[in-house]
Amino acid sequence: MRWSVGAWASPERVRKAGGVGGGRCRVGLRLETKLSLLEEELCEANLDDPSKICKIFDKYAEQPVLKEKSAFRKLHIIDKCFSHRTVEEIFSSLEKENENAEINGDWISAAIDSLKRASPTSLKISLKSIREGRLQGVGQCLIREFRMVCHVLRGEVSRDFFEGCRAILIDRDRNPKWSPSRLDQVSYEMVNHYFSRVNDEGWMDLKLPTKLNLPPSAMAKL
Repeated sequence: MRWSVGAWASPERVRKAGGVGGGRCRVGLRLETKLSLLEEELCEANLDDPSKICKIFDKYAEQPVLKEKSAFRKLHIIDKCFSHRTVEEIFSSLEKENENAEINGDWISAAIDSLKRASPTSLKISLKSIREGRLQGVGQCLIREFRMVCHVLRGEVSRDFFEGCRAILIDRDRNPKWSPSRLDQVSYEMVNHYFSRVNDEGWMDLKLPTKLNLPPSAMAKL
């Protein structure tokens, strides 16, 4: 396997991220001259041992200088608000933090407005999908998302996808009429329906090819 660290940890990409590179290593701009050495060690590393990979990244990691408005300066608030179990609790937490807008900035108001414009059904199925995906492999994620898309296109629970297309692409009034229109109208049963296998002979479930003779380390995980 050939690594290409420079491609994803370039100075330009680091700058766009607010002074922080991707993932665990948090590559800073001053690491540019070390990228070739980092790439060389990764190419020679034993990919069966994730701990060794992490140690290599730690060896070259540097603490970056964050921009004043970088989102990474607000991670404690983001984690606090979006770690709640339900969308309703996330809204409540954001609104509470928004009371200190002078301290936390106006980004919270923008986040609240963006969420309020979104489909209540989409918000709930998206949150459930993200939470489930953290503990699933790539194959499970592909099957889950395939089933979600099938149910969205069938429009049995909600036709918000088509309403969103109408409001943005067809009439362009940017005023979608969501149904259900409120979060409290979207039940657990409605959300769970999107994650079930489609009970219709005309809609086949996604079947992935079986991986043969592959070590556990070769099984892609999220």
